[in-house]
Amino acid sequence: MSAERRSPLDRARVAETALRLLNEVGLDGLTLRAIAKELDVKAPALYWHFKDKQALLDEMATQMYRRMVAGTELEPGDTWQERLLKINRGLRTALLDYRDGARVFSGSLFTGTDHAPALEANLRLLLDAGMTLVQAVDAGRTAHAYTIGFVTEEQGMHPLPSDEKARADITDRARRMADHPLAAAAGELLFDDYDRQFEEGLAVVVAGIGARYKVAS
Repeated sequence: MSAERRSPLDRARVAETALRLLNEVGLDGLTLRAIAKELDVKAPALYWHFKDKQALLDEMATQMYRRMVAGTELEPGDTWQERLLKINRGLRTALLDYRDGARVFSGSLFTGTDHAPALEANLRLLLDAGMTLVQAVDAGRTAHAYTIGFVTEEQGMHPLPSDEKARADITDRARRMADHPLAAAAGELLFDDYDRQFEEGLAVVVAGIGARYKVAS
């Protein structure tokens, strides 16, 4: 038996194992039974730590967030635009590290409060730029929802982190839509260069927030 399997079972270890298995089986195949088998324990042992699968997903999302924060450098002198760009770029990077990462993160609740200091600082930055608290929350949520939605679509085309080729066959799509030249040509923009797509969409969201709430840098 490996040293990992002999180590004490706790929430962090279960979540780490689940995140590792996620890339192998995807969210739909990530069952408590499969996780228990990997840990060499009986499935009921996991219920001492998580009441159901959603509770486990909450812990997995929390672990993903901690890694995102560790890899995202936020400067005190950031403008509100720079901060929203950095946060959501970091979020996308963290989600793409895992198969179905966006689906795991979506709708999950953090299990701790270690995200509170960063949230407080980000909201304060938006308020200092001239937004109300309601506007600041709406701005952050809108940018966050854009990123989650974008990565969900991106991972639908590239299910695994190592995938380089999208599921969509752009050439075949263009052939089938030859009678609609604009729609056919759009395939190269819809299903390729996701980095460019993400950056452009995020820039539009941030510019729209500034225009909507009439705030500058």
